[in-house]
Amino acid sequence: MESTERQKVLITGGAGFLGINLVRHLMAKGYALASLDVEEFDYPERSEVETIKGDIRDKALLDRAMEGVDFVVHTAAALPLYSPEDIYTTDVEGTRNVLEAARRHGVERVVHVSSTAVYGIPDHHPLYETDKLEGVGPYGQAKIQAEMICLEYRARGMVVPIIRPKSFVGPERLGVFALLYDWALHGHNFPMIGSGGNRYQLLDVEDLCEAIYLTLALPETQVNDTFNIGAAEFTTMKEDYQAVLDYAGHGKKIVGFPAAPAIWGLRVLDRLRLSPLYKWVYETASKDSFVSIEKAERQLDFRPKYSNKDALLRNFQWYIENRAQFENASGVSHRVPWKQGAIGLLKRFF
Repeated sequence: MESTERQKVLITGGAGFLGINLVRHLMAKGYALASLDVEEFDYPERSEVETIKGDIRDKALLDRAMEGVDFVVHTAAALPLYSPEDIYTTDVEGTRNVLEAARRHGVERVVHVSSTAVYGIPDHHPLYETDKLEGVGPYGQAKIQAEMICLEYRARGMVVPIIRPKSFVGPERLGVFALLYDWALHGHNFPMIGSGGNRYQLLDVEDLCEAIYLTLALPETQVNDTFNIGAAEFTTMKEDYQAVLDYAGHGKKIVGFPAAPAIWGLRVLDRLRLSPLYKWVYETASKDSFVSIEKAERQLDFRPKYSNKDALLRNFQWYIENRAQFENASGVSHRVPWKQGAIGLLKRFF
């Protein structure tokens, strides 16, 4: 019979890219896992995970999902490609619903997975947790509002660690990165907005899972705070992405484009709904983007295992091994390749 000693973690968005990696990571640490997601939990681990299909906007469902839960990791969110209304109701009101249900059920901790999108388009680097918050577009604004709700519940006595991860990659991740992997695999050069001389920090999903685990396992006084999480080692965007083309072995190169015309072109394609890239991606891709992880290193003893290059290559290897499963799938989650739209037409010129 199963021991009743295992602490139970409910993961909202458990069927997503971060969700499944977190399920695997926490399962290995001995936790009992439950996933709440609007999507089916269609992984080999299905038999070992309690799966609840539904939406965090459904308060009655959340109330049932919180029964017997010790910890919640809140990863569910509507991505920037969703409608402004869906983003607000999911990312803001949904976060309040999760925290309120957790409070009523006496859940010990709720780890909120936010985003470095809360810093907007900054004028300095690295970014610290104390820097001003500025939301670009409905998604960035909603992420800030969700954090404010977390602070409100923290002030009411709950333990609510907030994690601000950089863009993270790893097994099960496709989304916008599928563009790079598809072009690399088929022997094309890859275009980049700007020269690629900017430094754009990424994060391996396994390092993110470890950071989340630390906020569950360490003493409350260390974790009831806000933390940037990112890779410790990264070079320029051109060098980091070139590692993928080198691994593919076709002798292809990253090709920089002047940023201004590229951004104007992407704005037009975005308006026409012909681009897979959303505003925050293309407006920031040619700029430096990195955060300080000193606070997480100091308070959580967080030590990332993977550099940007390691993370991209680990994801690329997974893509190569699994691509038969998703060659004909596309959509707006990070688990499927996004439609390449007009950008796909550029392939013939590279």
